[in-house]
Amino acid sequence: MEAKAIRTTRYLDIDEINEHLKNVEYIMMAASSPEHFKESPIHFTIFLNTSDNLPKDIQDAVLDKFLEENGIRNPIEVMSRIMPVGFSEGSHETLMPLLLIKKEDMTTVPHVPMFVFDFLADSDNFYEAKEKSLTGWSYNYSD
Repeated sequence: MEAKAIRTTRYLDIDEINEHLKNVEYIMMAASSPEHFKESPIHFTIFLNTSDNLPKDIQDAVLDKFLEENGIRNPIEVMSRIMPVGFSEGSHETLMPLLLIKKEDMTTVPHVPMFVFDFLADSDNFYEAKEKSLTGWSYNYSD
């Protein structure tokens, strides 16, 4: 299977995002890190489906659980806070979450607040991101 470029055809509006996130517990995204981070070659973003500002001890416990369950090691540059997240439709099979960093994106892309962990790390479980510089994401749904 050949990797295709990620193309966006449209962004979901707020109502569509809220509908899309029903029963979503979290979304995990993996991409390659900038090349000079050799010890932490994967850029992870974990989008929790909550806009609650989690206490530090809960944040630490949640992150530790993700690290352990996914065989992730050497996390660095860890950012954890509520951030604006948009969703795009396009050439990919599932809707792609978009962590909005730039002010112009925040004003032009519809978004919702989500609690986000964003960090660089290593794992043998994310070969596509680590070895092939591919970006991927997966959804985890509540029962």
